[in-house]
Amino acid sequence: MHVVTHKTMKEIQSLQENELKQLLHYLQQHSTFYQQHFVTHNIDINTITLANLSDIPPTTKDDLQQNNIDFLCVEKNRIAEYCATSGTSGKPVTIALTANDLDRLAYNELLSFQSVGCTNNDVFQLMLTLDKQFMAGIAYFSGIQKLKACSIRIGAGNIASQLDSILNNQPTVLIAVPSFILKVIDFAKENTIDLDKTSVQKIICIGENIQLDNNEYNELAKRILKHWNVELFSTYASTEKQTAFTSCSQHAGNHTHPTLLHFEIIDDDGTPLQAGQFGELVITTLGVEGMPLLRYKTGDICCYYDAPCACGDPSYRISPIVGRKNQLIKLKGTTLYPATIFNVLNSMEEIDDYFIELRKNEIETDELSVYVSLQSNDTNHQQKVNQTIQSSLRVLPDIYFVLNDKIKSMQSSASNRKLNKFVDNRV
Repeated sequence: MHVVTHKTMKEIQSLQENELKQLLHYLQQHSTFYQQHFVTHNIDINTITLANLSDIPPTTKDDLQQNNIDFLCVEKNRIAEYCATSGTSGKPVTIALTANDLDRLAYNELLSFQSVGCTNNDVFQLMLTLDKQFMAGIAYFSGIQKLKACSIRIGAGNIASQLDSILNNQPTVLIAVPSFILKVIDFAKENTIDLDKTSVQKIICIGENIQLDNNEYNELAKRILKHWNVELFSTYASTEKQTAFTSCSQHAGNHTHPTLLHFEIIDDDGTPLQAGQFGELVITTLGVEGMPLLRYKTGDICCYYDAPCACGDPSYRISPIVGRKNQLIKLKGTTLYPATIFNVLNSMEEIDDYFIELRKNEIETDELSVYVSLQSNDTNHQQKVNQTIQSSLRVLPDIYFVLNDKIKSMQSSASNRKLNKFVDNRV
């Protein structure tokens, strides 16, 4: 792993060229999957550079699910940790990491923490699971150690304990799912706790978008900021890419850490797109030993920015994810992504929680059901929800008002590690 200071894009590109060359030879020598991939597609790795990298057909999620062990590049006695995807978009995938891969994770988060202005004087409260093979948990914790800062491993849930820790241990930074922060805010209100008088200055938001595709805060972020004077930072990560991108003080996209990963944005035909054009994010990991990936299609739709960031980091940034390619919804003539629906639902403080189900009907068109639990069972609130959804989406899905316990049971799944507010049952 190269620990360098980013100076110019030319230097970054030179480093990536060298890392790509090393990766191709590493895969040729150690990866059963990519050895066959190169043979099947008649790829001469010695002719591949960043300029013609797209000549190599991409790797897909299905490849990783069906041939998981064939991606392993090291002997099993070199595996230091097994992490796994959550399984929200299909069969979970196991990712094996070496000791060096774990150090790479920590270095990635060190870069991210420095990007948001954190130092070793900060105290981090980790409001996320640290078990169940969750890569983000170990990444954040080890990144805090590398920063030489203090961590509070309180885990997910248990709102009362979270607030007790905030009041007693005085963390300056929270790492949490933003919708859970809304629960903390509600609990604080009920117990007359003034959150603005606590020590918390920053919240690093994981798992959910807090910005729209133009980088303005979405409704979820606005609700948090309405009740808590903190600075919110967005992140984008996945277990497969073993790298997380995080926004900086400018909040103008997530920095991509080019020493650790090369990315492309492609259209439906696989053609690379230019800055500002939305397409599918394709990633190539750099410096990974256990299970590196070459041109892996993430399924996430975004664009990238190549203009220099005002923070001084010249690396490219990616926009917030507008949706997953396979989750595009066509409802009664209207096309939208789940994130659009989330933003509408998050804008209404009358809503306590929600769950969205997508399926095909008997004539093979999309049907959308939105299950909502309200703060109070008021018919006026129900009418407002119906009217707001219809006016915002310009189409009215099937809306059901149910109890909060019902919502929680729908969000939970024995096969998934985390609560899921959206399920696609079209397949």
